[in-house]
Amino acid sequence: MTSEVHYATGRRKTSSARVYLTKGDGAISVNDKALDVYFGRKVAQMLVLQPLELTNLSDKVNLNIKVNGGGNFGQAGAIRHGISRALLSFDEELRAQLKKAGLLTRDSRRVERKKPGLAKARKSKQFSKR
Repeated sequence: MTSEVHYATGRRKTSSARVYLTKGDGAISVNDKALDVYFGRKVAQMLVLQPLELTNLSDKVNLNIKVNGGGNFGQAGAIRHGISRALLSFDEELRAQLKKAGLLTRDSRRVERKKPGLAKARKSKQFSKR
């Protein structure tokens, strides 16, 4: 008996997550580690689990996730986006629920580039009158 695999890609900032969703008992592995081992902070774990808790599928599906690029919270956001898209291919009726929560929209914000003559992207040097 082969289980049907649902695949989706999620992105946030410079992070990219490949999510493989199968029917199961709720096991989640991120880069071959348990979710609580990979993300030490509870806030990042809550971010990842948000789409599953919204749809009440946290104990009905298994997730195998490969993520790279960016930092902790960028990766968590990418995984959240990927899980939402994978759930959509798993069950199309979840679209309204996920769309209303804003989980299907890719957060396109990126770090603004540094401009010449400035200290950072927008911060200028201190003005001296004399």
